Amino acid sequence: MARRKAKAKRRRSTGIKILNVLESYTYASILSQGLAGNSPIGLITGDTDLGMVETSGYSFGVPVSGTRVVGAQSLSLGDIISEPQLALNRMRSNFENNWASMAIQTTLTRFTFRFGKRLLSTPIANVNRNIMKPLLGAGIKL
Repeated sequence: MARRKAKAKRRRSTGIKILNVLESYTYASILSQGLAGNSPIGLITGDTDLGMVETSGYSFGVPVSGTRVVGAQSLSLGDIISEPQLALNRMRSNFENNWASMAIQTTLTRFTFRFGKRLLSTPIANVNRNIMKPLLGAGIKL
C-alpha cells in the first residue's frame, strides 16, 4: 500500500495586530481599575503608600483613638508586596463593589471590538495593505 502524503502545515501569523493589543489593554484596564483603583501602568509603577495610621481625637468630648488604613484608594504592585493582607482585603472589597460594572464593561468591550472589526474590515485591510506593510513591514498590522 502506498504511503499517504503528509498534510501541509498551516502557517500562523507571527505579527502583532494593533487592535488585538488595544483590546487586551482595555480588558487589563477594566480589571485593574475595578480591583485596584488604578490603571495597568499605575498598578505597576504606582507609589507604595498603603499602611495603617494611629488616629486620636475627640468624639462628643470623649477622647478616642484607633487605627485607619491610608493609601488604599489606588493600589500598586509595591503595596501588594509590602502589605499583602491589607491590599488583598481592599481588592476583595473593590471586587464586591465593582463586579457588576466590570462584567458589563467587559461584555460591551467584547461586542464593540467584535462588531467594529467586522464593520471596518475593508478599511482595516486597506490600511494594512497600503500603509502598514510598506512602512512598518509585514510584522505589524492594524
